[in-house]
Amino acid sequence: MAITAERKKELIQEFAVQAGDNGSPEVQVAILTEHIRNLTSHLKVHRKDYTSRRGLLMMVGQRSKLLRYLRRRNPKSYQEIVQKLGLRR
Repeated sequence: MAITAERKKELIQEFAVQAGDNGSPEVQVAILTEHIRNLTSHLKVHRKDYTSRRGLLMMVGQRSKLLRYLRRRNPKSYQEIVQKLGLRR
């Protein structure tokens, strides 16, 4: 259910704006998307896990806020990340 350290490093390298970057909105959205996908597959099996469902909804809200910020600040980067991650927008 959790992201492995190797997968997280891959995401950081792929979406980093500059070297050593792990806190930019692009990286945060990529990591949240990975968490959301893992948790969604977990909830398909464990339908009554309401605590995890709440966490999932909070992550989706956080990702939405970050994407809104990114769309205002850097529309080109927003379009690229939405396309790379395959998000509906």
